[in-house]
Amino acid sequence: MSAITITQATWHTDEQIIKSIRMPVFVEEQNVPFDIDFDHNDASAIHWLARNEQGRAIGTARMLSDGHFGRMAVLKESRNKGIGRQIMQAALEYAVHAGMETVYLNAQLHARAFYERLGFSPYGDVFLEANIEHIAMARRP
Repeated sequence: MSAITITQATWHTDEQIIKSIRMPVFVEEQNVPFDIDFDHNDASAIHWLARNEQGRAIGTARMLSDGHFGRMAVLKESRNKGIGRQIMQAALEYAVHAGMETVYLNAQLHARAFYERLGFSPYGDVFLEANIEHIAMARRP
């Protein structure tokens, strides 16, 4: 497995790089409307970028100040290599340092097992967001 670097990012300095990952994953592959994926929360969220050995950004995610994690996206050719897990671990470390008691997320239903392996527990009913089935999940960091 190649070396992946996970760094914190901000919307102010890294908007174009973040968009270069989320656009193909959410807007193009999953047909999520642009104005649903990119919302007013991006500017104030903490973001992460995953880069490969060549320094190319291949994954991203964000966390809001209330502990809501989301918008995790990994480019298609880089999936199933543990990158999402590494991004999540960085976010959980951040949550600990920020004193968050709980990290929340809305998992796409197909990703439920991925998040369960990372210690998240589902709660509530399955719901539609951007026409994709999701389940709310949470864990202590």
